Amino acid sequence: MIEVVNPATEEVVGTVRAGTPGDVDAAVTRAVAAFPAWSATSPESRSALVRAVADALEARASEFAATMTAEMGTPATFASRVQVPNPVGIARGVADAVDAGYFAASEIGNSLVLREPVGVVAAITPWNFPLQQMVAKVVPALAAGNVVVLKPSELAPLTADLLASVLYDVGVPQGVFSLVHGTGPVVGEALVSHPMVDMVSFTGSTRAGRRVSALAAETVKRVALELGGKSANVVLDDADLTRAVKIGVGNAYMNNGQACSAWTRLLVPASRHDEALEIAVAAASKYEPADPALPSTRMGPAVSAAQRDRVVGYIERGISEGAKLALGGPSRPLDRGFFVTPTVFGDVRPDMVIAQEEIFGPVLSVMPYADEDDAVRIANSTIYGLGGAVFSADHSRALSVAKRLRTGQVDINGAAFNTSAPFGGYRQSGNGREFGPHGLSEFTELKSIQL
Repeated sequence: MIEVVNPATEEVVGTVRAGTPGDVDAAVTRAVAAFPAWSATSPESRSALVRAVADALEARASEFAATMTAEMGTPATFASRVQVPNPVGIARGVADAVDAGYFAASEIGNSLVLREPVGVVAAITPWNFPLQQMVAKVVPALAAGNVVVLKPSELAPLTADLLASVLYDVGVPQGVFSLVHGTGPVVGEALVSHPMVDMVSFTGSTRAGRRVSALAAETVKRVALELGGKSANVVLDDADLTRAVKIGVGNAYMNNGQACSAWTRLLVPASRHDEALEIAVAAASKYEPADPALPSTRMGPAVSAAQRDRVVGYIERGISEGAKLALGGPSRPLDRGFFVTPTVFGDVRPDMVIAQEEIFGPVLSVMPYADEDDAVRIANSTIYGLGGAVFSADHSRALSVAKRLRTGQVDINGAAFNTSAPFGGYRQSGNGREFGPHGLSEFTELKSIQL
């Protein structure tokens, strides 16, 4: 059995059975048997089922939110405002795309072009946005006529059990969707290596993504990867500095700093570095670690002791490299739970480890730049390219800089997140896209029939 630990209390809140390669094989075999009938269903019927899933998630929102807070420590308010509404929006966006005629055949010359399902999809999801990432894979895969075997993170498996109950309740047939709990080295690798799995959709670390790609290459599977990030928030010299920094701190610290697209690098004009650092410290000071179940809490724990220790190690590295520790540090803020003290570094150079590697915790690096070209250079100086932001009083200027950032998604002046727009990364942040019609594309094959 796998014990599920509440990271705020260090108490066991549930257990799930650890799967085996035999469980994987049984689930894949059921999926293969279920594929012909499911893939033959109409797009309209699958769209109606997806809308039923969205409605059921919305109806059980409080249950999902409380479960995620208990098993991975996301603050209750963030869970209710983001961790559940986003998946609901993603599901409805998929249904909208199907209903808009996404699967309608097209013609190119004398060819009829069809979109068809890939087949058996292995979905492997992380712990930080458990419901969102499961919905972003499972829902479009099913809507496209695929069959799915899901392996959620062993750190947040209870949310997966709730999602499975929703899927079965709304009428997804057994075999069309299967859930296998377990660890990556056992269940994950068995899925990725299975000869009857046609596609792997994986979200996790870049290191793990490399392993997935290597294993999948043996059977030439399709692979979609959403991996790590080191996103830059580029504040131009004409921006409202106070607003830009406050929004940036909130983004860097969202979900306890455990977000792959978080703006963990705050790039500001060198002449305003100290002012920006002061604003950042004042804003970050309001993120006091506390019980994530309380509605007033803005900063919960790291998901595990290992993750806490990893983040603390990066904070110590930043200090040793000579970055200016303006707030926080490696000390534990509370006696119980896997909490990390919210930390802000100033005078961070682009070559420092804390400016290059994904920390996945509440650590913000304030970095000075000389001019606009220098800001773009620094923003593009990591191996990642997932998210980012630009702030400027001139919308056209902000848009121009956003186009120069080598990253999959850029927000201008704090624009709202769009659950129907394509989400995914450049370079070692992965490949493929999620959400809306672009997310559906990942789970389809193109067939040309010459007439």
